[in-house]
Amino acid sequence: MKKSFLFIVVLTTLFFCSEKRPATKISQTQNAYYLKAREFRDKKISDSAFYYYNLAKDEYLKINDSIGAAESLINMAIIQTYYGDFYGSIESSSEANTFLKDEKDSITRRDLSSSYNNMGIASAFLYNQDSAITFYQYALKYNDDDDKKYIYYNNLGNALISQKNFKLAQKYLNYAVLSKNHENRARAINNLARAKFTADNSYNPLPEYYAALEIREKDNNLDGLNSSYGTLADYFFSKDKEKSLIYAKKMLQTATTINNPEDQLQALQKIIIIDKNNYNKYFEKFQSINDSIQISRNKAKNQFAYFRYGLEKEKAENQTLKYQKAEKEVQLLQRNIGLGALSLLLIGGFVYYKRRKKRLQRENELKIKENELKMSKKVHDVVANGIYQVMTKIENQENFDKDKALDELEFVYEKSRDISYEKTDIGDTVEFAEKIFNLISSFTSDHVKPFLTGNSQNLWDDVSGAVQSEIFQIIRELLVNMKKHSQASLVVFKFERKNNLIHIQYKDNGIGIPENIIHGKGLSNTVSRIEKIEGTIIFDNKTEKGLKINISFPTS
Repeated sequence: MKKSFLFIVVLTTLFFCSEKRPATKISQTQNAYYLKAREFRDKKISDSAFYYYNLAKDEYLKINDSIGAAESLINMAIIQTYYGDFYGSIESSSEANTFLKDEKDSITRRDLSSSYNNMGIASAFLYNQDSAITFYQYALKYNDDDDKKYIYYNNLGNALISQKNFKLAQKYLNYAVLSKNHENRARAINNLARAKFTADNSYNPLPEYYAALEIREKDNNLDGLNSSYGTLADYFFSKDKEKSLIYAKKMLQTATTINNPEDQLQALQKIIIIDKNNYNKYFEKFQSINDSIQISRNKAKNQFAYFRYGLEKEKAENQTLKYQKAEKEVQLLQRNIGLGALSLLLIGGFVYYKRRKKRLQRENELKIKENELKMSKKVHDVVANGIYQVMTKIENQENFDKDKALDELEFVYEKSRDISYEKTDIGDTVEFAEKIFNLISSFTSDHVKPFLTGNSQNLWDDVSGAVQSEIFQIIRELLVNMKKHSQASLVVFKFERKNNLIHIQYKDNGIGIPENIIHGKGLSNTVSRIEKIEGTIIFDNKTEKGLKINISFPTS
């Protein structure tokens, strides 16, 4: 529940920079920008609020009002944190801090405290707990407000839990529980119990968990209730799956009520693991919400970047265009119609030449990149996998045949030379079924027993040499990845032909294959090869044990 908790703190922090400060010589226009931003912020129209805070910042800088500029930037940073633009948020807060020089001034100290707390929250979301802890310590250093210090203690304690520094975490959380604010106190009680239990599994945190839950129920604090539900769901996960599921579903219901997609995702993650009977239903919902969050965050990041930098660029470009326009008008008045037409013609020709040159340059760069990718793919398939196949044979042979190994390495070497000269394979007299048999057999060892069925030569008779070459590389890639990653002891290949389609089924009894391997360079090449021969490949990694892959492709 760390994310839910931190989002609550972001909302709280948002109002820290809204308190009144001593009046400065600010024009009505500048006051209007800042007030307009606060108006949109209070209405939760954050993109408009961000836009006007940025305008307010620029106007404050024109009259050297560093406090006003800093507060505008801090509010922008907090909005960025809330919408997931964490790097942008840290950048905005860092810029704000450069305007806060007088550390003895109470307003400066308050703003620095709020800014560093925001940087800590953004760093925590980026899982950079070392930076988060440093920023929270700075927030405490500059804080003079007794109420806010309990929030900072809680934030610091939460980050220390993530660092497994439970002793120090408990120290700060013991400070945090002294808060008279119900929301802050309940949060601290919950986190303190979690720190104690994580440090010592024999500790019983339930009395404190339920105490925090009771406070939140009395206050009807729905965000806080979600935190308690998540904590209790995690606690009962290994003790009582039924109770864990009950609290996870309560968390999902509450998160839906308050429209908190982050908490909905966390609740769904728990439910998916526990309620296997409704796995598809909840997984589809999880994917839908997760996609929506990512789209929303990317949109917000682009929008914030445009407001901060795009508008400035447009202003500069507009000024340049105005200057160029005026200059051209003066020149046109000084020239006659003939010279003007000639000038325009020359300018147009130059622009066309530059564009054409740039286009040709881009086309050449794309061709070079395509050739490099093609060459890289060939090196991976022919050289890397070829060498790995030789290594596998040597590893699995009881009697090492040095000459044979050298012959095979020389073959791989010749293949690598062929790649550099873009030569194609010629004169191969071995039937393809035999090549497949030898390839699969070469991965036989004391630990791995590969079997194949249906691999007769008539299966391949009307399959072109180009397709056979792609299939050979695909099978070798599957075997290499099996040897490297699967820990399988049994591997089965089944070849079958139906009408004009050849089906290849791969099965093993290994540990399955992680998503990062499926989308890694090797198997990514496999997928591209299948697409090249107009085939399909399906990875089934959800079986009880092992991996199943179905490949099909047309014979012609």
